[in-house]
Amino acid sequence: MQYSLILSRPGSATEEEAVGLVNMSITNVHSLNVRKAPLPECLAKALEVLLGNRATTSAAVREQHGRGEGGFSPVPPDIVCFPNSNEEVAAIVRLCAEHTTPVIPFGTGTSLEGHVLAPRGGVCIDLSRMDNILEINSDDLDCRVQAGVTRKQLNDHIRDSGLFFPVDPGADASLGGMAATRASGTNAVRYGTMREAVLGLTVVMADGRLVRTGGRARKSASGYDLTRLLVGSEGTLGVITEVQLRLFGIPEAISAAVCQFETLEGAVNTVIQTIQLGVPVARIELLDEVQLEACIIYSRLQGYERKPTLFFEFHGSENGVAEQAETVGELSRDNGGGEFRWAVRQEDRNALWQARHDAYFAACALRPGRRGISSDVCVPISRLPECIMESRSDIDESGLVAPIVGHVGDGNFHVLFVIDPDDPEETRRAQQVNERMVHRALAMGGTCTGEHGIGIGKMDFLVAEHGEAVGLMRTIKLALDPHNIMNPDKILRV
Repeated sequence: MQYSLILSRPGSATEEEAVGLVNMSITNVHSLNVRKAPLPECLAKALEVLLGNRATTSAAVREQHGRGEGGFSPVPPDIVCFPNSNEEVAAIVRLCAEHTTPVIPFGTGTSLEGHVLAPRGGVCIDLSRMDNILEINSDDLDCRVQAGVTRKQLNDHIRDSGLFFPVDPGADASLGGMAATRASGTNAVRYGTMREAVLGLTVVMADGRLVRTGGRARKSASGYDLTRLLVGSEGTLGVITEVQLRLFGIPEAISAAVCQFETLEGAVNTVIQTIQLGVPVARIELLDEVQLEACIIYSRLQGYERKPTLFFEFHGSENGVAEQAETVGELSRDNGGGEFRWAVRQEDRNALWQARHDAYFAACALRPGRRGISSDVCVPISRLPECIMESRSDIDESGLVAPIVGHVGDGNFHVLFVIDPDDPEETRRAQQVNERMVHRALAMGGTCTGEHGIGIGKMDFLVAEHGEAVGLMRTIKLALDPHNIMNPDKILRV
């Protein structure tokens, strides 16, 4: 049957739960059950008294705050608030709790799975004005920032101290939003994700309590790990207002290289062998031939061919970087790779990685006027070639334009469907390809999302992946947010 892949996994969804699974990130927002209640007038007035003109019902502002970067049409909140402090966030949440009104946290709006949509209306809390870097502890390699600080802002601030923050999802996202969505990125293979980067949090809970979790110590056996519970909770348990983060020393030597391959399988096998040999490469990014062609056109990458391609970056001492590059070069040649093209100067590396980060826009430019909708999965590294090759085959058979790009060093890859959302047949084919890809990843012991999160778009796949554990998640949600006001209709149905 259609769902045999997920039903065969221990602890996965029941057949009744699995039937009709749809990844709604490939659908129009009209598929959602939008059920807004009017915002209480007394709440709106109380927010205006608290914040003055920093609480607005402007249609343009509300529209801006009802959309992310994913494939959903906007669903705006009723009012948008711009607090300046922890205390103001707490006061806003307390007022919402009194009126049982939804609260939707907002960072920079770069999420992909509908995290910032407001299907029940309510109050959007935009944390962008809380953008102070509160402390830098250079000797201990950590810092504390307000949630509205962006990753580029932090790195610009600490560059002269010889430190950097490595989690790099591409977009210049807010660090509070990155913690809320457990963001990852190109450096994850060496430096980890936000799960590893966050030492502690300051969070406003659903009843308006201000709670601090974790601390500055690198390890602790003290109580429940509330920090890990809240990292990746996507605003459904509380509003993150401050983040304590790990920092790293800027390496002595950094070199980037590009290697093109005759086959997609050869490129992926090079990645697996690199990881299995324990080469401490900082970045390994895969672009299939469709994505590379898009980047050549959009980012004006000169001298490259339409072939599967790996972008590498090596960090360490001069000798260490040279040894890493030599080892990976040999593996690449054994798998049909060409000569390395090097980018040693910082401006050349920046141009190379900017082209990688612009992959979404480059892919969309292949079909002007269409919509790009990205989906991702992550599998154990040994299953990566099979998962990518079968997904590429499905795409080719469907006739869709859908490049593959990924942080393949940790088994994570993305498919960007460039579709006409007004063409039901094209949308249906994209749904089918995406569902097959997710089911395939789950059957391989993987996950329905390596870094995009669940949001609205992948709630059914969460059930398929975790089975009875979703009930436990729901119990935690209701214990901390009994009235379901914190970013409702995201991750879980309550």
